[in-house]
Amino acid sequence: MGYSDQRFDVNLSILFTELPLLERPAAAAAAGFTAVELWWPWIETPTPAQAELDALKKALDDAGTQLVGLNFYAGELPGPDRGALSLPGEESERFRANIDVAADFAASVGCTALNALYGNRVEGVDPAVQDELALENLVLAARAAHRVGATLLIETLNDTESPHYPLVSAPAGVEVVDRVNEATGLGNATFLLDLYHLSMNGEDLSQVIKAYAAKTGHVQIADNPGRGAPGTGSLPLERLLDELAEAGYEGRVGLEYKPGDRPSAEAFDWLPAEHRPAR
Repeated sequence: MGYSDQRFDVNLSILFTELPLLERPAAAAAAGFTAVELWWPWIETPTPAQAELDALKKALDDAGTQLVGLNFYAGELPGPDRGALSLPGEESERFRANIDVAADFAASVGCTALNALYGNRVEGVDPAVQDELALENLVLAARAAHRVGATLLIETLNDTESPHYPLVSAPAGVEVVDRVNEATGLGNATFLLDLYHLSMNGEDLSQVIKAYAAKTGHVQIADNPGRGAPGTGSLPLERLLDELAEAGYEGRVGLEYKPGDRPSAEAFDWLPAEHRPAR
């Protein structure tokens, strides 16, 4: 086992960001990857013009890359925001306006995983009110994902980099997954298991894998400390991915790390070229 047995994709919202959005799929393909994922690319709007959606689809198609993961609108990310769906008022409305736009775009490119970031706590708003709103919006998102044959992902972040984000442990994320599935009866809400964020929270990664592999719909990795490429920190990522496979996880592994002070194309020396294309 090892890295050679994994199905990797490149997150084009953290890697190749030195290039314009529409040039990133081709750059990933030139580096040997044929599967990619994205945060919501248009942080200023949940409802971009159809021409912009069409241009991104064309860039993916022309590069021969498959989009395997996409975030719903999440506010200013990267930036101060960590999602919109639990924020009362305008941001919640923007999230709702985005649901069908994101789901329909995912369907148009064959993407079957949609990530819904929960959103930060808002000063002066009762957390219970935010949680009730979050469940309402996640139910809508789960139904839209189901309509296009996709899973809904719910992600845990880390409290060092996201101190106002309430889902900062694997159990907290999985609890929301369970609540959404109970509310919809669809069973298509799953956990996004990010080994970097969980390690930043000091969780026992092997135990998390044993406990929640069956509820995991997607995995993301970066080394720690530094959020760099595998081998730049101290996480035993190869072993942990083996443990995930042994626990039954058969999905993709998103490369969501920073390239450091080098071009993104040079940040994959840990992975032989023959193991980069999607399988």
